[in-house]
Amino acid sequence: MPGSNKIQNPKTEVPQTPEMNDHDFLNDMLTTEKYMTDSYSTAMNEASHQDLYNDISIFFNETQNVQRDLFNLMFEKGWYSFEAADQQTMDQTFQQFSGYNSQLPTGGMTQ
Repeated sequence: MPGSNKIQNPKTEVPQTPEMNDHDFLNDMLTTEKYMTDSYSTAMNEASHQDLYNDISIFFNETQNVQRDLFNLMFEKGWYSFEAADQQTMDQTFQQFSGYNSQLPTGGMTQ
């Protein structure tokens, strides 16, 4: 067609990112599963109908199991590690949370 100008979309700049490896993919999946279990937990707390609660509970349990499997896999591969705490740190933490226990509605007593 004479006189028609083709309109071009502007060129977009896509930043160069490194490719994801197995560790990155598993970490992303684990983070997603943790988020989902948190969300399902909130939904169960706010479910107004027992059948709805039961359905969400099934999803929660399945998601929690997947999260645990991913955690175990990452731990086995050395991609999820912990530092051992010394006895003094453990004692201090225990004392800190024991103080919180007395602030509970039951006064820290079990029934």
